[in-house]
Amino acid sequence: MAHYQGNSDIIMDEQMPIFGGYAGGIEETAIVDIATHINAFVMSNASWHLDGPVHIRWGSTNTRETLMIAGWTCATISEFTNMISGNQYYPCAGPCTEMCLLEASAQSMTDTSSGREILSGVAAAKGVVQDKTTGMEARMMGEVARATAGMEIEEVNRILDSLVKLYEKDYANAPEGKTFQECYDVATVTPTDEYVKVYEGARRKLEELGLVF
Repeated sequence: MAHYQGNSDIIMDEQMPIFGGYAGGIEETAIVDIATHINAFVMSNASWHLDGPVHIRWGSTNTRETLMIAGWTCATISEFTNMISGNQYYPCAGPCTEMCLLEASAQSMTDTSSGREILSGVAAAKGVVQDKTTGMEARMMGEVARATAGMEIEEVNRILDSLVKLYEKDYANAPEGKTFQECYDVATVTPTDEYVKVYEGARRKLEELGLVF
């Protein structure tokens, strides 16, 4: 840390509290999450803090419980401090699947409406499978963030409740999706027609729930 400080580096301090782990339930994990935000700036003199409450069973940041923790935590940090906060995105499903895009959308809505400054990108398939991250997931995250900005919290919560219901029953059987090489033209770095159609389908579902792009 002394080296980073002496080199005038931007310092990102990351932690991912585990819902259902030592912290306990939703409220307790939110308290731990807030505490680790503060700790990042006190102990590491961080420039910004990367969050990411994760579900102990599903290994995802997009569950109903972890979204609640992330939302409450960031709303508190945003309200009472000037700390810059980001968030990890770990959908259960892999790229080129509607479920993956819907999971990312739920987290983007939560982060944007709770005042988070940095949306860090989407690590599909829980961020643990090689070549299972593409730009299309980040595109959905960004477009949803723009659509969510300025919305009333009550409306965000209404849409989120319906949105999470679309995928939360499928955690145990989440589609694996495709690798970057399978759903992108690697020479031109553009998504395949198949992925574009999947993306458009997910976007239509979000529009049906009430999100205006």
